[in-house]
Amino acid sequence: MTRSVINLTPTPEDDRIARHAAAAIALAVAEAAIPLPLPGVKPGLANIITLVVLVRWGWREAAWVSLLRVFAASLLLGQFLAPGFFLSLAGALASLLALAGAAGLPKKWFGPVSHSIFAAFAHIGAQLILARAWLIPHDGVFYLAPLFGAAAVVFGLLNGLIATALLRDLPGQQEAPRP
Repeated sequence: MTRSVINLTPTPEDDRIARHAAAAIALAVAEAAIPLPLPGVKPGLANIITLVVLVRWGWREAAWVSLLRVFAASLLLGQFLAPGFFLSLAGALASLLALAGAAGLPKKWFGPVSHSIFAAFAHIGAQLILARAWLIPHDGVFYLAPLFGAAAVVFGLLNGLIATALLRDLPGQQEAPRP
């Protein structure tokens, strides 16, 4: 009997994605332990990591970090394939699409703070649409939009400011190529 051996050699990019995904997963799990005044309103601290990765290494790596975070955090929190997982995945995918669109905006006027706010709005928008289509088949769910929109502005602004501060303080600052 012949045995086959497959050797996988991680690249520096793989290592970087793994480190950033681990940090994002840790923040997501820690955030799940924070008591929140309203269900579904979370600061999205893991998105700070996604923003830093987006600016430093580009959309592709940011997408990997974001999606690995959604899958791994849901597994660790026991929510994989539960409604919360699908809401998180829908929000993450919408945020990534918003970030891809925002990447083409002039850097003179748009940066991590505005990108964070765009992503936060896309995230909550996708979650509300999915909740309406699947979990709460009534238009009343959209009455929550102003509250969630206000949270998107506040947390998007705060996360964007934190990401900007981290980017300023990180050694070897480099900007990612445009997609």
